[in-house]
Amino acid sequence: MTTRNRPRAAAVAVAAAVLTATAFTGPARASGHPAGASGHPATQQAIEAAVAAGIPGITAEARDAGGVWKTAAGVGDLRTGAPRGRNDRFRVGSITDTFVATVLLQMEAENKLSLDDPVERYLPGVVRGNGNDGRTITVRQLLNHTSGLFDYLTEVTYYQTYVLGDGFLQHRYDTLTPEQRLEVAFSHEPLFPPGARHAFSRTNDILAALIVEKVGGTSYEKQVRRRIIEPLGLRATSNPGTSAGLPRPSSRGYTKLFFASQPERIDDVTEQNGSQGWGDGDIISSAGDLNRFYKALMGGKLLKARQLAELKTTVVNPDFPISSYGLGVERLTLGCGTTLWYHDGGMLGSLAFAAFSEDGRHQFTFDYNGDWDGSGILSILNAEFCDTAGTASR
Repeated sequence: MTTRNRPRAAAVAVAAAVLTATAFTGPARASGHPAGASGHPATQQAIEAAVAAGIPGITAEARDAGGVWKTAAGVGDLRTGAPRGRNDRFRVGSITDTFVATVLLQMEAENKLSLDDPVERYLPGVVRGNGNDGRTITVRQLLNHTSGLFDYLTEVTYYQTYVLGDGFLQHRYDTLTPEQRLEVAFSHEPLFPPGARHAFSRTNDILAALIVEKVGGTSYEKQVRRRIIEPLGLRATSNPGTSAGLPRPSSRGYTKLFFASQPERIDDVTEQNGSQGWGDGDIISSAGDLNRFYKALMGGKLLKARQLAELKTTVVNPDFPISSYGLGVERLTLGCGTTLWYHDGGMLGSLAFAAFSEDGRHQFTFDYNGDWDGSGILSILNAEFCDTAGTASR
């Protein structure tokens, strides 16, 4: 479990469980959905505790044998005090990875590519310079993040320009191409030889989306829509292109831009050009749509048995040892012994988390509209997937 939306220059992935809690001084309050609270009381309590600890608002949905349960807590707009909505759409960040991996696995089943092909075969000459070599990296290594490629978002100048303080405020509407972000990545040497270990890098995701386009002959967005969004009827799921807003219903998104003179200042960052997350974090969705997607995926409706097994073949994540990384999904064992599959992600103003059982019958997705504190995430997961005796409840 990693918070991938806000990497500091020296630390890309930090376990959400050990993030420092920060006090929030805005008018955060429970929005009051009694129907939701009656179904999953422990989960509701954990969600409200995260809001009380400083997150502006949370929207969530669970689906299991008992049916569909939706809830929301806190505020969706700090200016007006409007509550967070149970059907909110939000930026899913790195959960985009699962969509891209699913498309590539479908293409493999159609004999259009092999995951063990070198990246160079599909993107000749793209991965070059400073020791980066697309001939030595496979498509599979992009998907399980063992390529060793430098994460463009951690490059200091890029981070200061597009993520921090006045840099973000001045450049939030800039349109960026995948090539611009790859140029930043390949100006650095690889972190390690391909296959040596796992280390999450958004550079992998951009390359994977470019391979989708090369093999599919159309845009990555069209492939995702034709193969996943339309067949599953995911009406709240979209790619924003270069647009900056969120479709309704949605709440405002908030972050701390870390101004030197105002480190605790909170800014509304709802509007940001979608191209800055193209292929590695641009998708907008809802808790309900993500639950339907993961149920179909893990239930074998999107992939053949061989490709589903590849999706679930994991490598150790040395940055978070209780988790391991597959192809666009991760596996996590909770303290109570329950094993979950999941993916987390975020963009400025959003922390999203989707967790699901291996058979896809129990899904649970939630989103924070403030990205600076993920310390309540494990408590929410434990409440949903573990019973009070410390054993698996489902």
